Amino acid sequence: MKPRAVLIGVLSFVGLGAMGWVLPRWTVFLFSLALARGLAALSVALLMRAGLVSFGQSLFFATGAYTAAFMVRLLGVREAGLLLVGAVIASMAVAALTGLWITRYREIFFAMLSLAFTMILYGWLLKAYWITGGTDGLRIPPPTVLGTAWSVDTLRSVLYEATLVCTAVALGLIHLFLESPLGYALRAVRDNEVRLEYLGSSVWQVVYWAYVLAAGLAGLGGVLTALNVGHVDPQLAYWTTAGEFVFITLLGGTESVLAPLIGAVVFEFLRTYALKYAPYTWQMVLGGMMLLLILFMPRGLWTLRHLRFRKAVS
Repeated sequence: MKPRAVLIGVLSFVGLGAMGWVLPRWTVFLFSLALARGLAALSVALLMRAGLVSFGQSLFFATGAYTAAFMVRLLGVREAGLLLVGAVIASMAVAALTGLWITRYREIFFAMLSLAFTMILYGWLLKAYWITGGTDGLRIPPPTVLGTAWSVDTLRSVLYEATLVCTAVALGLIHLFLESPLGYALRAVRDNEVRLEYLGSSVWQVVYWAYVLAAGLAGLGGVLTALNVGHVDPQLAYWTTAGEFVFITLLGGTESVLAPLIGAVVFEFLRTYALKYAPYTWQMVLGGMMLLLILFMPRGLWTLRHLRFRKAVS
């Protein structure tokens, strides 16, 4: 990575961190949700590098969120760090099991199987009322962060900072992964699987480990959402949630690890204002946004960066 890019990244991180203490609480809350959903969208973008479109990342998003809720309710764990670790491990464990089967399929079969798994979880969350709370869901009490029980006014900013740090670490790890031989092999899967097999690499193993890694990202996004909202419900596993992740990915683009995060921030604020000013037609607003995007920026908002660069050159 170029020194200039590193400097811009550090300054952006410091600037975003400062925003948590000066912006209104509702804005900080929206940014926290956007970053958490951006991680789930990044997991979709990661699989798209291999030419796979997943409509089931809500399976791991909900797994991460409910794991945190169960750890609080059944084990009495309140420390945010432990909840994050437990949720990511649980999400990756679920992916390690389902991936043994689903990663053998491609194209529409992969998309539909991923959707089927998340709807199975959704159905279980609805029916197992005695442990999941059914449609009411489960409440998550305010967690401790670094062993400290923060006041209600401060906790919102502290959780935002924690979300920002987790997002930055995840972005760094995904960037390293994509620049590793396994990351290049993932792109080769999309271009020509047969040729990759001829080179001696196992296509199934490449897709499988990318699938497990993507699940960890989505699970991290799920637990961060649960901690910021303080509540989990089966809607987290519903197909519309998975559809939102695909929407956000297309909105931001897949060319950079930052693109899904930009898409998530735009999506979260667009949906909030659409709900405020057009509460009965906000889905139409989002649909119109998607149509315009497909017509004029089919590779997502990240292409605006290239336009700015071309203007600077000319």
